[in-house]
Amino acid sequence: MCCASFATKKKVAKIMEPTLLGTKLGMTRVYTDDGVSMPVTIIKVGPCVVTQIKTPENDGYSAVQIGYGEIKPRNSTMPIIGHDAKAGSEALRHHAEFRVDDASAFELGRELTVADIENVLYVDVSGTSKGKGFAGSIKRHGFKGQLATHGVERKHRSPGSIGGMINRGWSGKLRKGKRMAGHLGDERVTVRNLDVVRVDKDNNVLLVKGAVPGANKGLVRIRPSVKLKPGKAAKVAAAGK
Repeated sequence: MCCASFATKKKVAKIMEPTLLGTKLGMTRVYTDDGVSMPVTIIKVGPCVVTQIKTPENDGYSAVQIGYGEIKPRNSTMPIIGHDAKAGSEALRHHAEFRVDDASAFELGRELTVADIENVLYVDVSGTSKGKGFAGSIKRHGFKGQLATHGVERKHRSPGSIGGMINRGWSGKLRKGKRMAGHLGDERVTVRNLDVVRVDKDNNVLLVKGAVPGANKGLVRIRPSVKLKPGKAAKVAAAGK
């Protein structure tokens, strides 16, 4: 069965908090106790349902699969409807999985909410960035552009020379990976080490500091940070979390 468009890393992160799926609602600001304005992104987290538990004996590795988002059965497929029914759930729109060292702490059909990560200080948020269509080299790669003076004519935003005799004896072909105009955006992006500002368990809402990838109402994946910066790692160690 095909899961969500989020691939699982081969390296297992030794964490007990689950990975969750949610919806980006938009951005706003909150004020700290000192009166400082802080930009935050509002994420509607879950509820997610555990739809499958994978074990080394049956699947070769230990992982937990979750489903998120209601969908009408007529818009789903019979395999997905039957798969989610085993967990006592209606058909769900999105599925994803996260690896764990021991999946015995999770039960089939268990509902995961933002309360399951309320003790997490920092999270990594993954999403699909906004698609910007075909873009030139300046917008896509941040090139400087050429001079806007006499003699340049209408070539100010041109990338300049793109190939030819780069080295003596070179074939004249373009090198693979040459930065040129092309499709921009619409790719998976992960923003790491975002501060958890507020957890609203009543409304399943999570506020994180800063921006997350994707447009409003886009699907995002939230996981506890797996690689913290030294300063934030010290705060986690001091908090004992």
